Amino acid sequence: MQRIKLGVIGCGVMGVRHVKAAQDSGEFEVIAVADLREQLAKDAAAKHSVPKVYGNGDALLDDSEVEAVVLAMPAFARTPLALHAFRNGKHVLTEKPVAMNAQEVERMIEARGKLTAGCCSPRFRLTQSAEAATAFVATGALGPLRVVRCRALSAAGKPPQATPPAWRLKKSLNGGGILLNWGCYDLDYLLGITGWTLKPKLVLAQTWTVPPQFESHIAPGSDAETYFTAFIRCESGTVITFERGEYMPAQADGQWQIVGTKGSLKLTMTAPGAKRAIIHDDTTTQDGVITKTLWEGDDNYGAVSDLLIRDFAAAIRERRQPKTGLEQSLVVQKISDAIYASAEQGRTVEIA
Repeated sequence: MQRIKLGVIGCGVMGVRHVKAAQDSGEFEVIAVADLREQLAKDAAAKHSVPKVYGNGDALLDDSEVEAVVLAMPAFARTPLALHAFRNGKHVLTEKPVAMNAQEVERMIEARGKLTAGCCSPRFRLTQSAEAATAFVATGALGPLRVVRCRALSAAGKPPQATPPAWRLKKSLNGGGILLNWGCYDLDYLLGITGWTLKPKLVLAQTWTVPPQFESHIAPGSDAETYFTAFIRCESGTVITFERGEYMPAQADGQWQIVGTKGSLKLTMTAPGAKRAIIHDDTTTQDGVITKTLWEGDDNYGAVSDLLIRDFAAAIRERRQPKTGLEQSLVVQKISDAIYASAEQGRTVEIA
């Protein structure tokens, strides 16, 4: 089978990871890399035997040999490059967040045509535990869903030895902070496990920037949130309670849960170590709640980049959309936009 000729734009940590995963997959031939910091591109090309190096993404996209691209740079640059790629007939896999706002995602959907395009936000939905949970929820064993919950807090540590990259908490560079950096994973994970059946309608939310005592932990000029909480009501009456924070003045905590009328699942999207379990709380009239282990095993988080790139290749060959296509990414982005709007306006916001 002929390998798909791939270009990777952005040669930071994630870009280089995509280059390696693509080369290792056997599905792609990485023929070009690009980065505005040209030395990074040259280093990546030398390490992974990539023949072509470009100093900017537009030049790579004008290379007629390139059939598909991975966009691995801050969100502010992704939509213009994606639109350029579509004009040149190239398939696109974009890092998360998919864009700066929902309007940009809608522009990409309109421009995509019959090409394949998706986002990297389903990373943690590619694990064995997530696939087991998805299959179980699809059986209807939980009954009608009432609450879908995420609470994920990271405690502040000592000041970092190196200044974190500016894009992580700069609205103008990445659209927002922890909500777009990590919240997109949470939403993709829970909405995907529930089959993308939930239709979020109303959002009430609040965001906060880093506490003053931890300002030394972030890049100067950072203006995006490090903590948010949101209450999201769906059309069916299902509620999503959503809370995530970093640099927290609190102990680390993490819980992802799906609660129905007949039972619930307790999930672990991320956790130290490889061993994890899915806990199913089943119910009967006579015995009340009966706790069972639905799945137990090792989730290889190191393999998710490989799984993402393989799914992208399969989607191109099968002329379908990836695990999370632009339509699903639009749902995630609309929720994120509504959280920001609600926090800014101090009121409930409706999702169109």
